[in-house]
Amino acid sequence: MKDFEPTFGTDRDSTRYRAIFLSDVHLGTRNAQVDALLEFLRCTDADIIYLVGDIVDFWKVKRGGHWPQSHNDVIQKLLRKVRKGSRIIFVPGNHDDALRQYAGSTFGGIEIAKTSEHQTATGKTYLVMHGDEFDLVIRNARWLAKLGDIGYDAAMWANTPLNWVRQSFGLQYWSLSAFLKYRVKQAVSFIGTFEAALAAEAERGGYDGIICGHIHHASDRQVGRVHYLNCGDWVESCTALVENDSGQLQIVRWTTSTRRELVPAGAVRQAARSTA
Repeated sequence: MKDFEPTFGTDRDSTRYRAIFLSDVHLGTRNAQVDALLEFLRCTDADIIYLVGDIVDFWKVKRGGHWPQSHNDVIQKLLRKVRKGSRIIFVPGNHDDALRQYAGSTFGGIEIAKTSEHQTATGKTYLVMHGDEFDLVIRNARWLAKLGDIGYDAAMWANTPLNWVRQSFGLQYWSLSAFLKYRVKQAVSFIGTFEAALAAEAERGGYDGIICGHIHHASDRQVGRVHYLNCGDWVESCTALVENDSGQLQIVRWTTSTRRELVPAGAVRQAARSTA
């Protein structure tokens, strides 16, 4: 894919996209990278924003959860974008599946849908869904999925002391949980099976591609004739999928260097001072 040419708003305070896709934020957990997400939301805008599931982690909230003011700020920021004219479609995932019963309803201007369809500026159509519907563990052994969720939390917890030691030696951040996820043979096999199942679903529906989340693994690749795109997550990778005015789709990893490329330095400082 070609590099993007960001379009700035009239006040040059944000990068404007035709569409933004976000998934797996997991508000309500300590692992949610909320500060990075808030900065991304302050520095970007879009005509339409898709929330592709697991935005709020009700599994954790039911066990007590973690909900500081910054998690409220994310919700308020999204509601503010609706008031400023952005259309927001929320496609719930397995961690916020309680909201699926409200499909077809609108809350605060945010539309709830079990699945959605996105048409790019080039006329290509993409099925938008979280993807847990094609996770056999989620479908057939929910208790096992929750047990795995606890194990994932343990690996995420281990990242903190491990990287404190690495930082003291001048080494970059390294994720134990991501390493285990993408190096264990069974996990790699699961990802491949998951991608193939989602691509097959899109092909059955006559779509050009599919946009999903769920497995916390950002991806942009061709599976047969189907363009498979996964938004990634805001727990480890801090990634989003964006579409520019030309209809190009690209995964953006929100890092300090990405921020400098997308938004003028003065605008970043202004955005950082914003509380909304």
